[in-house]
Amino acid sequence: MNRLSRRTFVLGGLATAGAVAVSKSALAAVPYPFKLGVASGDPDADSVVLWTRLAPSPLNADGQGGMGTADVAVDWQVSTTETFASLVASGTVTARYAEAHSVHVVAGGLDPDAEYYYRFRAQGHISPVGRTRTAPAVTTLGRDFTMAFASCAHFESGYYTAYRRMADDRPDLILHLGDYIYEGGAGSSGVRQHLGSEIVSLADYRRRYAQYKSDPDLQAAHAVAPWLVVPDDHEVENNYAGMVRADSSPALTTAQWTARRTAAYQAYYENMPLRPANKNSGNTIQLYRRVRWGQLATFHMLDTRQFRNDQACGDGWKVCADADLASRSLPGTAQENWLLDGLGQRLSNWDIIGQQVFFARQYDSGGASNMDAWDGYRASRSRIQQGFVDRGVRNPLVLTGDVHASWGNDLKADYANQSSATIGTELVCTSITSGGNGSATTTIPNGATNPHIKFYSNRRGYVRTRITRAQITADFRGLASVTEHGAAATTLKSFAILDGRPGLQAL
Repeated sequence: MNRLSRRTFVLGGLATAGAVAVSKSALAAVPYPFKLGVASGDPDADSVVLWTRLAPSPLNADGQGGMGTADVAVDWQVSTTETFASLVASGTVTARYAEAHSVHVVAGGLDPDAEYYYRFRAQGHISPVGRTRTAPAVTTLGRDFTMAFASCAHFESGYYTAYRRMADDRPDLILHLGDYIYEGGAGSSGVRQHLGSEIVSLADYRRRYAQYKSDPDLQAAHAVAPWLVVPDDHEVENNYAGMVRADSSPALTTAQWTARRTAAYQAYYENMPLRPANKNSGNTIQLYRRVRWGQLATFHMLDTRQFRNDQACGDGWKVCADADLASRSLPGTAQENWLLDGLGQRLSNWDIIGQQVFFARQYDSGGASNMDAWDGYRASRSRIQQGFVDRGVRNPLVLTGDVHASWGNDLKADYANQSSATIGTELVCTSITSGGNGSATTTIPNGATNPHIKFYSNRRGYVRTRITRAQITADFRGLASVTEHGAAATTLKSFAILDGRPGLQAL
């Protein structure tokens, strides 16, 4: 995408057409610092976050990427063209040692509903060019737009071809619903290996992000569109819930677990295109938030890990009466009320909830269900689904990751009575790589027990949507292989969700 040599440098500013460049030999002693690429995120109607992290040696064990201890000035530019012939915004920001030399620029003063290109310069080098855009003004409907969403990218399980295929689609917006990294140590059977053992310290987490973000396919997906991100569990620890993980691996004291959470969330902020307001404060981080896309859509991005009650009856699939306790909440009481309040405002035609774990009922033939998903917090789910009805939410849509398979679900007023009203829709994306290649089956597991589930696929991939006033079209995109690089993506099944008519309509 970048038409300029990444090592081109112009005295007094970034390279532009017709300028006289310093030779590459003059820069030979300064290693290239943009090996982790660029990204943008959290757009609103007049601004967007621009991100990069300086790391000439990204995989150094100290997590600092070879940058040393000095803070570094980073120039940034925004233009309406890839040539940067004219600029609409520019400035200088400091990449600080204390934040692993990451930068989070809020580029403001931009036009609504517009496409832009951006880049950085540091230590005489030019970054790759990224493409981004702003949201429509909140008083307008805005143009139809394409949104893709994904989750669960275990580095050892396969190659990130699905990210490359997302980039090929050139969407307007990408949602990542968690498990951007995995915390485990190096395995012996993957197609590639994690560096080091189970990550616990800040240096560990920083290096793990650097290993993941060194992947060119992931970099391509970040560079093609702004992202909205929320973490799941593996950004910290598998299946963790709330403030303390009593059975964490490795075993940790409460103080050690708190330090691990602090490190995990600091590294998450450092490596994601989040606004400075979302920076962690110790071992907590404010990540649930609303992002308006004009009057067409409102994205309610949830955090289903930090504030939940612990899993009822422990992890796993179980029959558990405690899952019905009214006192239990998956998002936590404050976030649950925040979501219901936002839904009640009916800000847009489509209310889209970006979250992590399976929302619809999903029982096996014996009546067991997943205690880590909303089935383990049934009263909490009921309060939210009743909120759809009581607040007159016209088009509620839940987007989900976590389960390493694609699912399409109708949300029922009463799952025990399948003739009850369909009150919402859920789209579940498969993993980018987690679980390996999967299989070609589309037979719905326990379909007789869960007739509200309309689609299943065990392939890896992502979901691509086209959002208009009249409908959302959802394409479940799948790859035959992730253990070999370069597979094509095909549309396994497409559905429409019609305005004012919850539920999936097969196309």
